Amino acid sequence: MTGEDYTVEGFAVPDELESVHALLSRVAADHPEIDPMDVMLFETAVIEIANNVVEYGEPEGEVRWRLTLRVTDDEIQADLDDTGQEFEAFTGAVMPGEDAEGGRGLAIAESMFDKIELERADGLTHWTMVRKLGRGLGL
Repeated sequence: MTGEDYTVEGFAVPDELESVHALLSRVAADHPEIDPMDVMLFETAVIEIANNVVEYGEPEGEVRWRLTLRVTDDEIQADLDDTGQEFEAFTGAVMPGEDAEGGRGLAIAESMFDKIELERADGLTHWTMVRKLGRGLGL
């Protein structure tokens, strides 16, 4: 099952989220052996992170990104690099109260991954996101 990387790159703008969806769909189509629940939860979480880069990345409209997806025998991984401003670490994100207008996305995404890491180096923010295969609905 291990093999090629799937990559999309360009500007982190709203219209490019469709390219991320298309890339995730291609991975799912190329790997029908992956439990559809794992695919759906992984996609939801990756899109949540990508959307945050689009929504909060500065300077707005000028942030570039590169998303690479990879499937191995036991996991699916996404690596996302972006040129936006430094993003504060979030590990252990807490779900905000029901009156909050935002802040749920990272907490939701974190619950769907087995590993999520954020690093900043050389002007790039690097996200590593991993979901073990066979988890199904296990959040």
